[in-house]
Amino acid sequence: MTSFSTDTPPFVFHRGTRPLLVSMPHVGTYLPAAVAGRLTAEARTVPDTDWHLERLYGFAKELGASILVATHSRYVVDLNRPPDNANLYPGQDTTGLCPVDTFDKTPLYADGSSGPDEAEIFARRDAIWRPYHAALAEELARLRAEHGTVALWDAHSIRSQLPRFFEGKLPDFNLGTANGASCDAALGERMLELANAAPGYTAVLNGRFKGGYITRQYGQPAQGVQAVQLELAQSAYMSETYPFAYDEALATRLQPTLRAMLATMLEYVEAR
Repeated sequence: MTSFSTDTPPFVFHRGTRPLLVSMPHVGTYLPAAVAGRLTAEARTVPDTDWHLERLYGFAKELGASILVATHSRYVVDLNRPPDNANLYPGQDTTGLCPVDTFDKTPLYADGSSGPDEAEIFARRDAIWRPYHAALAEELARLRAEHGTVALWDAHSIRSQLPRFFEGKLPDFNLGTANGASCDAALGERMLELANAAPGYTAVLNGRFKGGYITRQYGQPAQGVQAVQLELAQSAYMSETYPFAYDEALATRLQPTLRAMLATMLEYVEAR
C-alpha cells in the first residue's frame, strides 16, 4: 500500500463557545517535499489558494465561533471534493480530489508527469482529507449536542475572472445552499439580502457555486445543521495577481457585511 507522509498537521482548529463552525478548506498553502519537488514553478506558488481568509474572518473568534483551517494546499488534496472524486457539477469542467492542473488549465506537474496514481490519491486522502473531515464532523456533533442547532459557514474565495469555469466577472458574493437543501430557505434568503444591502457589491444565491462537498454533506437542516457556503470574489479584498497581497482598505470595507452574515447565522440557530 502506498503511504503519504507530511510533517505538518492537516488542520489548525480553534474551539469556540457558540453554535457556529467556520470551515476554511482551501486556505492551505503547504506542499510536502514529496509533492513540491514534482510541481512546476508556477504550481509551487499555489495560485488557486483561497488567500487570507483567516485574516479576513479574524472577527469570527470574537463572535464565539469555532474555526477549522486547512494547512495543505488544495493541490495536495481538495478537502471540498467527495472522497470518491465524483464530479459535483456533472457536465461541467471541474478540478478533482487531487488536481492535475490549475484553474487556468496549465499542468501542475513538471516534465509531462500525469500526477498521482490512484494509490497515491488514496494515501493523500487518508492522511489529510479524512482527518479534516473527522474534525469537522466531531465539532458539528459537539455543538449540536450542546446547543441543539448549529450553523456551518464554509468560507471560500476565488479569482473574479476564470474563463475555464464561467463567463465574465463573478459577483462579489457567491452564496451556495445546495439549491436550498443545506439550510432553511429563509436563512439562505436572509444571507442574500445582507449581501445585496452592502453598497457597491454584487451577489447571487445558488449561481455557479451552489456549495461543494462540505455544504452538501453536512448541511442537514432537519437534523439541526444549517450550512451556507460563501465564495467571495478575491477582487473584493485582495490583489488577484502574484504575490496575492491582502488589501487592508478593501477588506475593511467588506468585513462588516461578513460579520453581519455570521452574526445573523448565529442568531438564527440560537433562536431554534
